[in-house]
Amino acid sequence: MKNIIIASTSTIHGSGYLDYILDDLKTFFKNANTILFIPYARPSGISHDDYTKIVSEAFSEIDKKIKGVHEFENPIEAIKNADAIFVGGGNTFVLTYQLYKNNLIDALKTAINNGTPYLGTSAGSNICGLTIKTTNDMPIVYPPSFNALALVPFNINPHYLDPVSGTKHMGETRETRIKEFHNFNTQPVIGLREGSWLKVKSGSIVLKGTLTARIFEYNKTPYEVESGTELNTLK
Repeated sequence: MKNIIIASTSTIHGSGYLDYILDDLKTFFKNANTILFIPYARPSGISHDDYTKIVSEAFSEIDKKIKGVHEFENPIEAIKNADAIFVGGGNTFVLTYQLYKNNLIDALKTAINNGTPYLGTSAGSNICGLTIKTTNDMPIVYPPSFNALALVPFNINPHYLDPVSGTKHMGETRETRIKEFHNFNTQPVIGLREGSWLKVKSGSIVLKGTLTARIFEYNKTPYEVESGTELNTLK
């Protein structure tokens, strides 16, 4: 029943908000008149209303209306009754904290597992995995749990970056950090490069976009998969 797009980012270099994926979203949200937007990931610098306005302007390009979950007196009921749901980027710890605080984790799981179309970008993609332990964000707040929605049987690292050849930077790479994660955890991790997304339809999980993704499995050498690869066997 699941119908999900898990996108690495909302914006790729040189284009506007969601521009690179709007054609796909037009088809994806074809049966939704209004999309429920959850703006909780933004910790500062922009209000929930302003964030929702940005999203609304983008979705107007495909004739879809946006309503922020913060505008509802009962956000749980809003999720239950939503035509479709979008969770945008920001800080994953802030997003997870707010979802737990508002008792929305179970409501989201139920709605999405029952077929409500869901789009996540960046932080909104991180929460689709088993946990949020492979996010790139700083833990500026402490959520009650690192457990996420578990919509897919692995973790996600959006905005995945490859090591830069010839760089003088001596800090850890993304690959190093994910290998550190596997010193204490066994679930696979998908490094999603910007411009890539996962399309989840019932039991199928397929890499979309023009780029490869990097797969990290416990006690295995990391490897690349091409766009169009089915990833539902990763566990």
